[in-house]
Amino acid sequence: MSTIASHLDAVLSRIAQATADAARPAGSVQLLAVSKTFGPDAVREAIAAGQRAFGENYVQEALDKIAALAGETVDGKPLEWHFIGPLQSNKTRPVAEHFAWVHSVDRLKIAERLSAQRPAGMPPLQVCLQVNISGEATKSGVLPAEVPGTARAIAALPNLTLRGLMAIPEPEDDPVRQRAPLRAMRELFDALRADGLALDTLSMGMSGDLEAAIAEGATMVRIGTAIFGARDYGSHA
Repeated sequence: MSTIASHLDAVLSRIAQATADAARPAGSVQLLAVSKTFGPDAVREAIAAGQRAFGENYVQEALDKIAALAGETVDGKPLEWHFIGPLQSNKTRPVAEHFAWVHSVDRLKIAERLSAQRPAGMPPLQVCLQVNISGEATKSGVLPAEVPGTARAIAALPNLTLRGLMAIPEPEDDPVRQRAPLRAMRELFDALRADGLALDTLSMGMSGDLEAAIAEGATMVRIGTAIFGARDYGSHA
């Protein structure tokens, strides 16, 4: 078993244990393997171990990787690419054309551009509204008070399907303190669903807080370091 395969197995075990500990149904949390800064060979190792969904933060790097891995499949299905990084207005077209999901829709303008630029004949682009749940000045995302109105506006756009919410809470080592912003996200999510929006995705939880995220209702965790190892950001400085 390769190193990446063994890491992937360990992460899947963590997810399964956290899901059971939270008394949630087995298989109710999806793993998104965050492959940013790692090349096609690393992704191929994860594919060989059965991982199909991958998250990317940098548009050009992702496009190169998508092209290099175009023929790869898992159980006969093509790879599923999720864009999870900050998205500038001038980069929306290639994302609309090449990705299945965008987690980092942080304002209505971005959603409108993605909707307009999604090619005819492709299925709707699956999107999440990014929430700045910790109120950090340097973090993207709408503030919690803006979520209901923005979510409704995005849900009304053609060529997109609003699946849910995404957040990157402020890093916190203490497991108890980790849960507060994650709980706030779940409450926002539940309120939108109670108000009639057909949402099913709560994208939150990374290598350091996946257990807390699953305990608070995450349906998709975004894990990179625990699978691929430490990143070298040299080319993205």
